[in-house]
Amino acid sequence: MTHEAERTLWRQGAATWDEFLASPGNWETENVDKASIARVLKNSQKKLVDFDHRYFLRKIPSKDHWRMFPEFESRLVYLDIETDGGWAGSSVTMIGAYDGNEFRAFVRGQDLHEFPAYLEQFKAMVTFFGTGFDIPMLRKLYPLTAFDQLHIDLCPTMRRLGYRGGLKKIERQLEIWRGDDTEGLTGRDAIFLWKRYLQGEQRALELLVEYNREDVVNLKTI
Repeated sequence: MTHEAERTLWRQGAATWDEFLASPGNWETENVDKASIARVLKNSQKKLVDFDHRYFLRKIPSKDHWRMFPEFESRLVYLDIETDGGWAGSSVTMIGAYDGNEFRAFVRGQDLHEFPAYLEQFKAMVTFFGTGFDIPMLRKLYPLTAFDQLHIDLCPTMRRLGYRGGLKKIERQLEIWRGDDTEGLTGRDAIFLWKRYLQGEQRALELLVEYNREDVVNLKTI
């Protein structure tokens, strides 16, 4: 079904699958076969009950994955990575993951190898500019991992809503404030914090983890 046919249904009052399926013959569908639409919607309902995210991955353009948020909220993870400034997979220093209740930090030299198994439990992921940075870096680090979850990238999504700039700028526009220890820190600071940790400063790693934790937890707020 085309976007125009979808918008036509909305204008008529068919805002949900159930509303259309209750009386398929009553709706104008822009010359799209109504029986075909009904079959697709019934199948989609079954796939949704099973949380078959791969089915919707094939059916829904990536820019529209945000539509799946309510249905997959209980099965999604918020992600953000930090690096040492390089662009190789080995440049990833830590991965922050938040399932909406619990934050977990995967750190190089400690438990970074456990991340792929952790990711398998989720059907969807939320990032900020993950399409252009986080996921390509993670694919380099874990070349055998599919990364086939539905992906809601808040960077282009927020841009369509009129918000411009990076994560920190959008946080300020939405009046989301960080802690005293991390306020004003940037991705460049994260690189230096990792270097200080490698030089033996344990507090630098603690601050890096807290900085990353705020990155991923704030994604849920946004």
